[in-house]
Amino acid sequence: MRINCPVCGVRDETEFNYLGDATVKRPPMSETDQKIWVDYVFFRDNPRGRHQEFWHHVLGCRQWLIVERNTATHEIYDCNLAQEFPT
Repeated sequence: MRINCPVCGVRDETEFNYLGDATVKRPPMSETDQKIWVDYVFFRDNPRGRHQEFWHHVLGCRQWLIVERNTATHEIYDCNLAQEFPT
């Protein structure tokens, strides 16, 4: 798989670490409901198809990226710096 890093250009996926689902939103720190935190930390969907994911370019520019990738075919549609997306 080849990822087109917006800083470094096209690189092999071995330069990157997959860091998880970029669509999951963290609960506010003031949240006291334990079930909400358990769901956030331990339960994730396993989508098939087009999906946004966090990747870290550890052997390059060290930027956090949001990669839009098809989880079934590994086709990459888009790659952007994570800092460009609102939290």
